[in-house]
Amino acid sequence: MSQPTESFSDIIKGDKPVLVDFYADWCGPCKQQAPILKQLTDRAGDKVRVVKINVDKAQKAANQYQIRSIPTMIMFKGGKIVWRQSGVQPLHTLEGLVKQFGG
Repeated sequence: MSQPTESFSDIIKGDKPVLVDFYADWCGPCKQQAPILKQLTDRAGDKVRVVKINVDKAQKAANQYQIRSIPTMIMFKGGKIVWRQSGVQPLHTLEGLVKQFGG
């Protein structure tokens, strides 16, 4: 039996901060960001949820959040945008956000 699919709006409404990485497979900087996000999830554990959204496959979401350059990262907390930045983000910046919004 398959699990019900969690909707994006359900994911971002939680108490835990959710870092959304808007990326594309063909994007060089996005490929640089991927291992940094892996390190973040390894180090932060369950303090943050990281979600990757491919802008080529999820154009509706990319339009909704007005993604104009990639990678763009958006941190949600309780369904609200608490931080947004385009370009490759270093691990220390992302860890600081988890501390700031992780409670």
